[in-house]
Amino acid sequence: MTQPSATSNQLSESARSPKHRDHLAKSPRRQRKASRTQRRGGGHEQLLREIEQRRLPGQHEHLEPSGSASDTAESSPKRRAHFLHGPYPATHFGPKACILPNPTSVMHIQDPASQRLTWNKPPVNVLVIRKIRDESLVEPFKELCRFLVEEKQMMVYVERRVADDATLSKDEAFGSIRNQLCTFREGYDDISDCIDLIICLGGDGTLLYASSLFQVITRLLGSVPPVMAFHLGSLGFLTPFKFESYKTEVAKVFEGNAAITLRSRLKVKVVKDIREPPQQQEHNGLLPHGHTNNEAGKVTLQLQVLNEVVVDRGPSSYLSNVDLYLDGRLITSVQGDGVIVSTPTGSTAYAAAAGASMIHPNVPAIMVTPICPHSLSFRPIVVPAGVELMITLSPDARNTAWVSFDGRKRQEIQHGDCIKITTSCYPVPSICCHDLVYDWFESLAQCLHWNVRKRQARLEDVSDSSDTGN
Repeated sequence: MTQPSATSNQLSESARSPKHRDHLAKSPRRQRKASRTQRRGGGHEQLLREIEQRRLPGQHEHLEPSGSASDTAESSPKRRAHFLHGPYPATHFGPKACILPNPTSVMHIQDPASQRLTWNKPPVNVLVIRKIRDESLVEPFKELCRFLVEEKQMMVYVERRVADDATLSKDEAFGSIRNQLCTFREGYDDISDCIDLIICLGGDGTLLYASSLFQVITRLLGSVPPVMAFHLGSLGFLTPFKFESYKTEVAKVFEGNAAITLRSRLKVKVVKDIREPPQQQEHNGLLPHGHTNNEAGKVTLQLQVLNEVVVDRGPSSYLSNVDLYLDGRLITSVQGDGVIVSTPTGSTAYAAAAGASMIHPNVPAIMVTPICPHSLSFRPIVVPAGVELMITLSPDARNTAWVSFDGRKRQEIQHGDCIKITTSCYPVPSICCHDLVYDWFESLAQCLHWNVRKRQARLEDVSDSSDTGN
């Protein structure tokens, strides 16, 4: 027995008289059936409306509407062709279950395709960072400063030791430009509230140095201005621009609407003189309450780190032995040469040399990589960006440990001290040359020499074919 089609039902319904249709509409049985249909069929639209109302500001709609692919592409203008992260997960599960709202989240992960630079006001103050002790960068530095001051009428800030360079002092033609430069000294002058744009000339170290100038210590705001890095150094993982076309590229950035990569940083605290260091762990590895209390110690250092925090054995010949905690729970004891806690940006630095994977800067994560571990079972791990890591010396450690932050501010860690690490709310907005995906893979291909043989073979084939044709 076949069921009547939906088309025939619609035709028969429309063929009936208006009085008969009104009678059916007023029927209690028909009303109950329509109510059930509305609850079943219209529940999806109601759920979408509720999710849209409860969605946090800045969150994008990624739910796939029903229908064919062509209908979806035409009726959903918000849908993108590709994205780095997965779709934003729905926060409602079934008719009544949902995720508890948490307004105190560490940081909001934005859709990478929507990360575009814009200016509320035209930029005025530009900080130019040049690699020190590199004579090959003197001429590019002078060209850039002359372009910014004379053609763009910008206020250019440079470090005092850069402006006092002997080569610049001897150049009389550059004297007028040099007298208009604003200078500062690291550690003495705070320029974080007046810089609109940062331009780096050199390698990856110049961008690390730019990040170190913008810290959160006594100020309420710790945001970093956009950074435009030109590749004029040894490594180019973080420097996508070529200096040959600097005028065109800088003009585009001043106009706005440039792609940026939000490079997350680590917020690090060094806590000294803990009163009650843990001797034994409670059930399931939970720390005693007194050990995680911030009042039990004194915060002697607080930094924002772009690449990594390295804990190593220092000058001692003994292996370092440190305990690693994740949100107050003991994860493991790391016995070896040390441990690296890095950002995705730092995954191509020391962590990659220690055997870790390379992660795109927009992936919200923290990497933990052991350095030559004594136990081969401990491999590099990746944890969510919002957790808090804590590193302390193990009670049975024979010697102290040493910690450094992006290769700087090295200091000794003794028994009772701890290092607390979590993701900072103030990333480094790095301006892209093309887009955030192409720039990253192109930097890997150039620095790691990917596909070099294939490129050479293709060039040889092209030259051979041209010779044969002649």
